Amino acid sequence: MKKAELVFIPITGISHLLSSVEVAKLLVDRDERLSITFLIMKLRFDPKIDRFINSVNTACNRIRFIDLPKDEPGPNQPRKSIFSLTETQIPHVKDEVSKLVSQSESSPDSPTLSGFVLDMFCTPMIDVANEFGVPSYIFLTSGAAFLSLQFYIQALHDEQKVDPAEFKGSDAELVMPCLANPLPAKVLPSVLLDKEWLPHMLSQARRFRESKGIIINTFEELESHAIDSFSKGNTPPVYPVGPILNLNRDGDCDEESDKYKDIKQWLDDQPLSSVVYLCFGSRGSFGVDQVKEIAWGLEQSGHRFLWSLRKPPPKGTMEPPSDYTNPRDVLPEGFLERTANTGKIIGWAPQTDILAHPSVVGFVSHCGWNSILESIWFGVPIAAWPLYAEQQLNAFQIIVELGLGVEIKMDYRREFISDGNEDVISAGEIERGVRCLMELRDEKREKLKEMSGKSRKALENGGSSFTWLGRFIQDTVDQLP
Repeated sequence: MKKAELVFIPITGISHLLSSVEVAKLLVDRDERLSITFLIMKLRFDPKIDRFINSVNTACNRIRFIDLPKDEPGPNQPRKSIFSLTETQIPHVKDEVSKLVSQSESSPDSPTLSGFVLDMFCTPMIDVANEFGVPSYIFLTSGAAFLSLQFYIQALHDEQKVDPAEFKGSDAELVMPCLANPLPAKVLPSVLLDKEWLPHMLSQARRFRESKGIIINTFEELESHAIDSFSKGNTPPVYPVGPILNLNRDGDCDEESDKYKDIKQWLDDQPLSSVVYLCFGSRGSFGVDQVKEIAWGLEQSGHRFLWSLRKPPPKGTMEPPSDYTNPRDVLPEGFLERTANTGKIIGWAPQTDILAHPSVVGFVSHCGWNSILESIWFGVPIAAWPLYAEQQLNAFQIIVELGLGVEIKMDYRREFISDGNEDVISAGEIERGVRCLMELRDEKREKLKEMSGKSRKALENGGSSFTWLGRFIQDTVDQLP
C-alpha cells in the first residue's frame, strides 16, 4: 500500500487553523494511506493555538505539527503583514520539506510527498511546491461565491482594465454567474475596494489559477450557483467539502471551561427559544459610542440577550480584542441593573455551544463565513451586521440569495485595523433588526431548518461533500506513481 503525505500550510490565526485541521481530520479518517504534516507560522504567541495543537497531537497520530522559526515583525507592522509573514517563511518551509523528502527517500515505509494544501493567504508557497515537483491545492476558508467574485474582479481588472475602486460608493449592480441576483456594488467586499488590500487580492486570484485545485469550506446545496460557475474550465477544479466546523472546542483551557459552565447555567434558566445571541467574531469589537447604541437597542427591543462584548485593541494595531475587566465602564448607566433579569454580558464566547442551546433563537453576527456555517448547522437565523473582509458579500448571500436571515445593515463596513472613526448604527436600527430577527416568519425558520438538514447530510456517506472529498483523494493519493 503506497502511503502519501500532504503538507498543510495555514496562516497564523485560530479560525483558519481550526478549519484546516478539521479538513485534515476528515482526510486521514477517510483514507488510511494518508498522513498530514502542518507547518505552523506564528506571528505572535497565542496560547490558544498551542493548546489546540497539543489536543490534536494527542488525538490524531497521522497528523503532526512543526513550528517554523519565528520572524518577529516590528511593533507597527503594516496591514500586509499576513503576506509579509508568508514570504519570510519560504526558506523555513523549504528546509522542513527537504527533511520530509529525505526521510521518504531513505525509508521505504515513509510516505511519499504528494502535494501542498495552502491557506488562501499562502499562495507564495506555490513556488516552493513547484520546486519539489508536487501540486499545490488551495484551502479556502471563505465561501464559493467569494472565490468566484475574486476571479471576476481580477478578470475585470486585468482584461478590461477596470479599477474595482471605482465601485466604491457606486449605485451600480453587478451581474455574475455565481449569484442568482444582481450584486449591489455597495456590498462588494471591503478587501476588493481597499487600495492597500486590492493588489494582494488580485495577486492571490492570479496565483489561485496556478493551483491544481481549490478546496472550499462550503457545500453544493448552499452555493449551487457559485459552484456551477466553475464548470466552464477556465479555473482550477473546486472541491466543496464543507461545512467544516470545530464542534468540540478542542484546546479550551480550564478558565474557558469554567466560563462556559456559567454561560450554560444562565441559558438553562431561560425559556426555550427566547434568547438573541450577539457576537462579532474573533476580531469584532466596537467603540464606546456604538456599544451604548447596542445596549439601548437591546433594552428597547424587550428581548432576552446574551452579548459577547469585547474590548477593542489599541488604535492602529493588529492585536485581537480582549475581555473587559468591568463592562460597566462602557455601558449606559443603570443598563446592567435594568436588564439583570433578561440579559447577560460575556466576553469570550463558546459560540457553537451557545448556538446549539435550545434557548437561543437568533444570532446578531458579523457574518464571518464560519459563523454563517455554524448558524446554518444549528438552524439559528442571523441578523447581519458585517464589518470587514468579505463579510458584506456573506450578508448579501444569507439575506438576499438564500432568504435565511434579516438585515441590521448589510453595507456596513469598517477598517480591519480600526482607527476608531467608524460609523455608528443607531439604537433604533438595532432594535428594529433584533425585533425582525426574533419575530421571524415561520416559513423562513422552516427554510433554515431544511438547509440545516442539508448541511449535515452533505457530510454523510454518499452526501455531496463526502463525494467531493473522495474525488480530492482520488486526484492526490491515487495519482501517485
